[in-house]
Amino acid sequence: MINQKKIKTTGIIGANGYTGSELVRLLVFHPNVSLSFLYSRSNSGTKISYLYPDLTTVCEMVLTDQPEDVDILFLCLPHKESQNWLTQNPVKDETLVIDLGNDFRLDGNFENRNFIYGLPEINKKQLSGAKSIANPGCFATAIQLALLPLAQKGLLNEVYTTGITGSTGAGQSLQPTTHFTWRNDNISAYKTLRHQHVAEILQQLISFNTHEISLNFVPWRGDFARGIFTSSTVKTDAELSEIHQLFEDFYADEPFVQVSEKAIDLKQVVNTNRCVIQIEKCENVAVIHSAIDNLLKGASGQAVQNMNIAMGWEENLGLNLKPIAF
Repeated sequence: MINQKKIKTTGIIGANGYTGSELVRLLVFHPNVSLSFLYSRSNSGTKISYLYPDLTTVCEMVLTDQPEDVDILFLCLPHKESQNWLTQNPVKDETLVIDLGNDFRLDGNFENRNFIYGLPEINKKQLSGAKSIANPGCFATAIQLALLPLAQKGLLNEVYTTGITGSTGAGQSLQPTTHFTWRNDNISAYKTLRHQHVAEILQQLISFNTHEISLNFVPWRGDFARGIFTSSTVKTDAELSEIHQLFEDFYADEPFVQVSEKAIDLKQVVNTNRCVIQIEKCENVAVIHSAIDNLLKGASGQAVQNMNIAMGWEENLGLNLKPIAF
């Protein structure tokens, strides 16, 4: 029998978007929470299953523009809108707020709240009992997990990273570079060396590293819906076996990071909260590959992982998902 005292009420602001709908999918099966409301200004009065037929019979809740008081609140709004929403809709101090936008990743101070950067692999202690969490960006998650063990040992100087992402990373609103006829059989670079996640990545890596780091990041748009694959190139005299052991030790107690000796691929992580990492080396150059699902470990799944840690629940509760391999 479920202990009703454990059940916490949750609400999602921006439930009509991709990350919001993924949260719905995760939370309706989470044993310790119940969904109280799904907020959307543009689709108020519409069933969530009408917008996302995959939720038919899973969740038939009607979207509303009237938020309620809940124990846990997820903000799935476009970047730079979370701060405005919280200003216009004051939330109780005891409510756990998890923001999936980028409003509080660099500066976590907002009114009486101090947002903790929500990368569990480095901030688990700070996240435990937290009331305000800034969920990391999708590319930021994949790249940091590929570089953090090296940063901890002061082995990062100049880093060159390429990464490719699915069309869901651009959000639900139709843009010239997201519709099928443009994306199909097509790849392009965008925001070369000036992606918004670079500052977020460096802020965390530099706190671990013993000296300044230069990150040269070239993101790519892929002709697939979901997933991120990154490759980071660094110079090091360390042997491949040493680097591999370094990563194994760093992530030994992390349930969602796997270090592989075999070549990795995107299908290993799609529909999971997992990050898989592979390391290759030729002479004094090492390449660290990482793969995540941009909507799960890169967004909604990581938000649930952060919720579990903050609430003192098992970290993988509601997140034991199998990849769709075929």
